[in-house]
Amino acid sequence: MTVLNALYISRRPVVAFVVVGVFWGCFAALVPVYKANLGVNDAVFGTLLLGSALGLVSSMFLAPRADKILGANSMRFGIVALSLAWFLPAQATVPVMFGLLMGAVGMASGLLDVVMNARVSELEAKYDRPLMNANHAMFSVAYGASALITGFAREAGLSPTYIVAGFACFCILLVPFMRMDVAVVDADEEAKAARYPLWPIVICGLITLSAFMTEATVEAWSALHIERTLGGGAKEGALGPAMLGFTMAFGRFSGQAVSERLSDVTVVIGGSIIAASGAILAALAGTPLVAQIGFGIFGLGVSVIGPIGISMVGHLVRPHLRTEAISRVAVIGFSGFFFAPMLMGLVSEAFGLRIAFLCVAGVILCAVPLVLIAARLPKIGAASTTAAA
Repeated sequence: MTVLNALYISRRPVVAFVVVGVFWGCFAALVPVYKANLGVNDAVFGTLLLGSALGLVSSMFLAPRADKILGANSMRFGIVALSLAWFLPAQATVPVMFGLLMGAVGMASGLLDVVMNARVSELEAKYDRPLMNANHAMFSVAYGASALITGFAREAGLSPTYIVAGFACFCILLVPFMRMDVAVVDADEEAKAARYPLWPIVICGLITLSAFMTEATVEAWSALHIERTLGGGAKEGALGPAMLGFTMAFGRFSGQAVSERLSDVTVVIGGSIIAASGAILAALAGTPLVAQIGFGIFGLGVSVIGPIGISMVGHLVRPHLRTEAISRVAVIGFSGFFFAPMLMGLVSEAFGLRIAFLCVAGVILCAVPLVLIAARLPKIGAASTTAAA
């Protein structure tokens, strides 16, 4: 009942997490189609994906201000913007245009991501309990289901335009239920005058970066690894990101319960080791099934690391700085989407996808020393928060 209660408490942000998961899962399963339509090699395609990362990071710098302007309608605006933006890349056949249009996707996704994480952090402060893993689990459920549905839709001969349109209609229907009042935090003069908490943001951001950078790599390239390196079909390729999504969902639902009993340090260390093991298995796989199992193990381990990084900063900064701090951590974390596609493409072009996935294992293990440092920082973000009328 712990997980169900957490989902009920944060039911509106949960919907936003589902929307983001739906579109990125769809994209992961469509990567082989987009790449084939553009007619580019791995290095160029990886570079084109920088468009989404640039848009994502740019939007996250602006998200705190946009959140103040939009207020209770922030998540509504983000869902509509993301639904409309995803139509654009499906129409692109020119590589440069594809990169630019992915920038628009990144901006919409970045805005919604910061806002929904900020709303969850506010609820964590209000109810004094962890909620982040349960919300990120719903992203993973939606991601896996979307990737699987997209794989079957591809097998049936549907074009990316029709597939994206179906998901967009579903998401826009959820908009009327997404109004959520923003928490009001009364900061005293001493709190306002305090120094900006740089190190908590940097350390938590790097923890999130290690998780999201490797997660983005597997999301974008797992289907291609299965289809090209191991000779799998479209449905087998789609099972790569689908396995990632479903095991991440299981890991995050379990992490929601585990995080109430074990320390963040223990969970992150365990998750890093499990994720690295899965990445190595996928890299060395000889069949699509073994690779799918490897991606599933990776998803199980990596699932809890990013949410813990975001959640930790909410406890390490003063309440009136929470949204801004989360946006900064998100900028650092989601810069993984900036580096991962390009680096994966370059490594794959030079050494092959197997070596690239071995690099993923090394990156995720970087979270271990970082969480040990973060655990030594004082928690100052437990001040009371009240909901706006």
